[in-house]
Amino acid sequence: PGPVPGMGPAERRAARGMPVPGIGADLSGGPASGTLALLAAGLPGMPGTVLGHGTGAGERLLAVTFNDLAVGGQEPELARAGALAANPRLHHVVVTGGEDMLPYAALDGPLTDEPGSSLVAAARHRARLAAGSADHFTGYGARQVLDAHPARLADLLMDRKRRHLVRPVAALAKADGSVLVPARVYGAARRLARTPYRSGLEVLAERLLRRRFDTPGDGAMDASLAALTWAGAGPAARWLTGEALAEVSVRLQTSSQRSGVGPGQRPGDFRARAALARQAAEVRVLEQAAEIRFQRLHTPFLDNQVVRACRALPEALRVQPGARAAILRTVLEGAGVSELPSGWGAPTQALAASTARTGLRVAADSLLGLFDRPLLAEAGLVEARVVRKAVRAAAAGEPLPLDGLADLVSLEL
Repeated sequence: PGPVPGMGPAERRAARGMPVPGIGADLSGGPASGTLALLAAGLPGMPGTVLGHGTGAGERLLAVTFNDLAVGGQEPELARAGALAANPRLHHVVVTGGEDMLPYAALDGPLTDEPGSSLVAAARHRARLAAGSADHFTGYGARQVLDAHPARLADLLMDRKRRHLVRPVAALAKADGSVLVPARVYGAARRLARTPYRSGLEVLAERLLRRRFDTPGDGAMDASLAALTWAGAGPAARWLTGEALAEVSVRLQTSSQRSGVGPGQRPGDFRARAALARQAAEVRVLEQAAEIRFQRLHTPFLDNQVVRACRALPEALRVQPGARAAILRTVLEGAGVSELPSGWGAPTQALAASTARTGLRVAADSLLGLFDRPLLAEAGLVEARVVRKAVRAAAAGEPLPLDGLADLVSLEL
């Protein structure tokens, strides 16, 4: 837009869809984004932007929080974000979104080089990032680099550190409420510690060939037991055709027969590296799907030096309950931040599943239209009837792996 009376630089910048100059960060109320926002604000030293950015006159860090008005249950997280943003060095901006910002609501955004689950929520991410700064920090990757993958329990058994399994197994038993949890988890970890990589691939190939998929559970114990393997079927595998699964099974058997195959004898380290690589690929897709002109996204937890530092943490520490929040709290204490809101570090995974299920229910008709004559069916990978049935079942509330549906939708797009 040309010069308009009463329109200043900020209004012209907003009309062009450009971000605010300076430094900004996500502030979801979780420990990862909260840590980055407080560190980027320059605590405990002089407030201001990073050297060379802005005027150097001590601008406040722009902290962006997304408030989903269509899904309830965010109140504790928003309260923690507001308490963190009460710091005078932070300028808090809350971006609200209704049903039009739910996952699956808007699937006509820009296409990316490869599929990723962030495609189904690109509008949601774009609305949040559009309110951010030219240099915007995000907390993606903190869970993968700091949390211990459940398969690391097998690594501890291989190192003869059984006593370090007591606290994580006790936490799982308390969350599940069953006295059988310790025996089941210890037995699964012991089997994994004694299973070589090649045998793990052969077991997975056999399961795919016979279409044996574990029913997804809501509890932490079910997820942990499913992760105590060298490799598992993806969440969308249950909806693939028999021919596609047979082809994958044959390739797994062929690769397991090659000499020298395998990453070594530590399944936990192998699974953790694979999870980190998948998260990094998701962030790469997100950067393309929600791209804002003249904005640079930063993911410090995926920085090489940070990843190396986190890998140096002992496994016995990482497997303890609440280790990620405790580590980040120690980091903030070292930077001079000691007062954190109550409930800081509480898990928020259940809220993400609730948001995805609400989006599925609202956008069920458009998804059924997307899989009316899908390209995946023409390629022989899925049957359209099976996927449409799964969409209806998930929208009705059945316990299906929602991330698998997101994978199918993004791949079809």
